Amino acid sequence: MYGTITTYFEEKGFGFIKDENGENRYFHVIKVENPELLKKNASVTFEPTTNSKGLSAYAVKVEPESKYINIAGERIKITSIKTFKTYTKDVPADDAIDKENTVLSVGLLMNRIRPKEEAEKGETKSLNMLDVITFQNVTYTFSELEVDIDETVKALKSL
Repeated sequence: MYGTITTYFEEKGFGFIKDENGENRYFHVIKVENPELLKKNASVTFEPTTNSKGLSAYAVKVEPESKYINIAGERIKITSIKTFKTYTKDVPADDAIDKENTVLSVGLLMNRIRPKEEAEKGETKSLNMLDVITFQNVTYTFSELEVDIDETVKALKSL
């Protein structure tokens, strides 16, 4: 079963895991395979059990933090990210989507399903964009049609 450590009392050697069903489970450090990785908000796998006091977990294994972030199919090494920025870009309103090079998203699918008004020739629309720049001077550009810009920026800020 999967979960996230919500509380860990290092000095007492126990804590709580919120499992994939949203229930809190007690765990003790002696039931953890890699206790050196224990910390709040760490992802874990474990075997669920119940004891006299309630739900608990054993065979807890803390998942090591990934060295990469995946954005719209691009795997970018976290330590190579120099900076990122968001901006708005005007594109032709009748601009066709490059189906070969885009990652399908719910937003993209919904825009394709909804009836569209015919765009006037030369009319533009604004698209929110995200650039991720690496120390190797590689720039990855994503549009709001590919990713949720706000959620991706939140993930990048938490790194």
